[in-house]
Amino acid sequence: MRIRKIVSTLLSSVLLLLFMLMAVSVIFSRASGGQPSFFGLQIKTVLSGSMEPGIRTGSIIAVKPGGDMTRFQEGDIITFRSHDKLVTHRIIEVVKNGQSQQVMYRTKGDHNDAPDLEAVPSGSVIGEYNGFTLPYVGYAMSFASSKAGSVVLLVIPGILLIIYSFVSCWRALSTIEKREPSGQSPADSV
Repeated sequence: MRIRKIVSTLLSSVLLLLFMLMAVSVIFSRASGGQPSFFGLQIKTVLSGSMEPGIRTGSIIAVKPGGDMTRFQEGDIITFRSHDKLVTHRIIEVVKNGQSQQVMYRTKGDHNDAPDLEAVPSGSVIGEYNGFTLPYVGYAMSFASSKAGSVVLLVIPGILLIIYSFVSCWRALSTIEKREPSGQSPADSV
């Protein structure tokens, strides 16, 4: 009986924690315009294998946004906007235009054979990759941000938590009813 109570309490705690984590994650994601961020780092999902083996497809990476976007050097990995898509590649050359003082970056994916066709203006840089990556978590984050993922990760744990609460209350009430002698209410026994 004691083991069942421990398992029951543990299950309730896990369901509640899962529900709260998913709710907080969705709220933070929506508040930041769909881009989850933690401790000042933006979390991005890697959708291609251009940076493998260092950054695998389906990974999530942390990108430090802001600051002087002309500060980067050869070898740094940056995330930039290119034709309405975000790309994370390594800088292979820094090009400075003497007259306009504009900085451009030539980039290349580590797994690609050739450099990117267009140089990246410093104004298109979103931030710098800080070396943090979690493999395969990006697949789960992409699923979680979809409508089906929201249902699975928010609604279903919430429903399970409510059902579990009703079952727990029903069991507790039936246990109390079994312990009381017939014909007496709890108020009569005091």
